[in-house]
Amino acid sequence: MQAGSRRAIVNPQSGTGDHADYAERLLRGRGYAVEQTTGPEDAVRFGREAGADGVSELAVCGGDGTINEVLRGLADSDALGEPTVGVVPCGTANILADALGIRDLRHGVELADSGPVREIDVGVAGGKPFVVSCIAGLPADASLAASSDLKSRFGTFAFVVTGVQEALGFDGIDIELAATVAGRTETWEGEATCVLVGNARKFIEEGGQADMEDGLFDVAIVDKMPAGNLVAEAVGHRVLGQETDGVTHIRASELTVTGPEPITFSRDGELATHERLELTNEKRLLSLRVGPTYDPTPG
Repeated sequence: MQAGSRRAIVNPQSGTGDHADYAERLLRGRGYAVEQTTGPEDAVRFGREAGADGVSELAVCGGDGTINEVLRGLADSDALGEPTVGVVPCGTANILADALGIRDLRHGVELADSGPVREIDVGVAGGKPFVVSCIAGLPADASLAASSDLKSRFGTFAFVVTGVQEALGFDGIDIELAATVAGRTETWEGEATCVLVGNARKFIEEGGQADMEDGLFDVAIVDKMPAGNLVAEAVGHRVLGQETDGVTHIRASELTVTGPEPITFSRDGELATHERLELTNEKRLLSLRVGPTYDPTPG
């Protein structure tokens, strides 16, 4: 395939796993050459090849994890800001697609063809990109198991409902956090239940879309609290509210999280362990096609 071509990467295992043939047919009808993943890291490799080949239009059919893999591949070939990326949602949660105003697979294909383009921020954590969120503590493991039904019923903290057993045995994480806020450094030190860093995802009150074009992360630090209280607060949508005791909320362009013991982070679903993790926000680096309900400046 030549530079300037349209290319699509389809993960046939995302979501219910019954979309691949339909998605490929729709994408080929829009002039996309289609590659299907067959195993782990295939999407990273396809993203790397698309960047090296100078592809100008890149559609990604999968969930948030597949998108993350493709972006990692583009970053590997120093092409993260080069192609215009279309999100074709077929995963379990499709958090990024929801934030971009993309309703479903067919709508995603239509937008990938001719939808409006916005330049959005990309988070970089430990040298790897993410667009939705990077989380540490209890949710890093439990959030991966939360079903779409629970997420729709209980919102941002669905992972706590799913991870009650984890919560009952969770000891918290000792961290030191330093954040760049409006040109100055703010710090937080202590024992936390979790640290939530949102780019496309806002982690206060009932969640929702964050501002993806302001060069800032939405960060919530939840103090260590008894597991029973945590679950009750989660079900009531109160644990991340502005008025909730024990929740620190900041908006930062950079932050560093350090712990005396290795900490597990989930970067758009990719788990990695670090004793020290630096996160930076690369303002308006990625070109994405968006839907008509996308709000560039959400309240």
